[in-house]
Amino acid sequence: MDDVDAVQAQIARNMLDSGDWVIAHLDGVPYIEKSPLIYWLIATSYRIFGVHDWSARIPVALAAVLLAWVIYRYGRWAFDERTGYYAGVVVATCVGVFLFTRIQIPDVMLTLSTCLAYWAFQRATDLEEAHPNRWAALLAASIGVGVMLKGLIALVVFGGGILAYLVLTRQLFSQEVWKSLRLVYGSAIFLAIAAPWHILATLRMPPYLDFTMHSGPGEYHGFFWFYFMNEHVLRFLNLRYPRDYNTVPRVAFWGLHLVWLFPWSVYFAAVARQSFKPVNRAGRTRLLALCWTGFLLVFFTFSTTQEYYSLPVYPALALLLGSAMAKEDSWTRWGTRVLGLITALCSVCIGILLYLVRGTPAPGDISQALQQHPEAYTLSMGHMGDLTIQSFAYLRAPLFLAGLAFLAGTVACWMGRGRRVYLAIAFMMVLFIHASRLALVVFDPYLSSRPLAEALARAPKGRLIINGEYYAFSSVFFYSGQQALLWNGQVNNLEYGSYAPGSPSVFIDDRQFQSLWNSTERYFVLSDGGGRSHLQDSVEGNKLFLVAESGGKTLYSNLPAKP
Repeated sequence: MDDVDAVQAQIARNMLDSGDWVIAHLDGVPYIEKSPLIYWLIATSYRIFGVHDWSARIPVALAAVLLAWVIYRYGRWAFDERTGYYAGVVVATCVGVFLFTRIQIPDVMLTLSTCLAYWAFQRATDLEEAHPNRWAALLAASIGVGVMLKGLIALVVFGGGILAYLVLTRQLFSQEVWKSLRLVYGSAIFLAIAAPWHILATLRMPPYLDFTMHSGPGEYHGFFWFYFMNEHVLRFLNLRYPRDYNTVPRVAFWGLHLVWLFPWSVYFAAVARQSFKPVNRAGRTRLLALCWTGFLLVFFTFSTTQEYYSLPVYPALALLLGSAMAKEDSWTRWGTRVLGLITALCSVCIGILLYLVRGTPAPGDISQALQQHPEAYTLSMGHMGDLTIQSFAYLRAPLFLAGLAFLAGTVACWMGRGRRVYLAIAFMMVLFIHASRLALVVFDPYLSSRPLAEALARAPKGRLIINGEYYAFSSVFFYSGQQALLWNGQVNNLEYGSYAPGSPSVFIDDRQFQSLWNSTERYFVLSDGGGRSHLQDSVEGNKLFLVAESGGKTLYSNLPAKP
């Protein structure tokens, strides 16, 4: 898909092609916003399986599977076999994990490393543990990997929850606890993993140590300043430039966890009935999971945040939910009844939608029935606001399957008992997730520019120009394998890198575009609906020949296909 999905895949491809695994590049421009481990993993997958869209997704997919397995093992160790099983099922089938692994972001990998770090902390400080040194080493390695995936937030996600836990259990100044963590040994492991890339990147892009607290257009302070000061400190304070992001309202950030953990979030009330006293391993794990969750949610309450920023607390919530579900008391039974009502309501709503669009034609692709709201696209769920009643005519098959899944879930919730009802709910989610995947296939022309990249490959050779910023058409770069000129695209993610010494001159203004477009050489321009009027105003006469159109985006050439 366009945006960050294809960006991550293309960065990995550029690393593989150029041999530069230190500084990421997009269209030749340095891109130093993120830690590189996800790029390295995707590039490694390319080297093994070749450069494909499916091979780019292998690292994220494996991380999601491994996460469910690790949570199962964690729950089995901390509670019992049944709790571990339920906790793993919660993560494997909840809405949030499915939704936030459809795009190439490293957050599910960070969640995995965070889960391993918390489990390793418990194992290293457990007096009954036979191999505490190994777990202390795994703790340090997990934090180091987290930093290489998502930056310094990995330290915050783990450290804040642990400090809260140690304070509540009155172990903050316990020599035994700190000794069991093998801090010197662990620090060496952490630095061996996290330090080399940060040092190399700083040396590659001087100045080396700039702590300026101001961020603005045209300013260049090297890698260290942008990565540590601008991307971490100033972003937390909402002072980062460029401000190419938005933030979820605080109430929504907290409340949406009922959606992200659906359908298992109906058992949160049963969680509140559990014991959080740290008198045994189960109680200590519940309290640690509570500190883990509470600290991260509070931390992001005072910062800019996206919906998926809380993904690292899903393992903690899954452990708490699994523990409650294993009790199978009156509170879980009431939760099941509530879920039955919700799924019944969803089935009715889907039936109404199918009835409303029963005779509605669905020509072309779904983009024709959507209403764009670009101001909302800085949020990961921003495109949901584009849906209209007519657009559901293109989604009849996914809607029918989703309705069938919810209907089956309703029957199971009202007639099932014990362990079988949980299995039936999981099966409902498997069907629902498959329906969601089918819906994404319908949305593909709208969310991706692949058909236009394929049309470009069939057209006569020429130079590509993007009308706008890179992110809006990032999948064209991936599927075509071409670089492009960015017309009025020196904004947002590539702006800072464009000021770096040696950065290529891929950005053009209106005057340069008009000069190129009126030349005798062949050029293509790719534009979406928002930039089409400006494109038409910038072109003289009839030198605008349509090559292809898909998903509300168009590809034009300045010369006809057959002169």
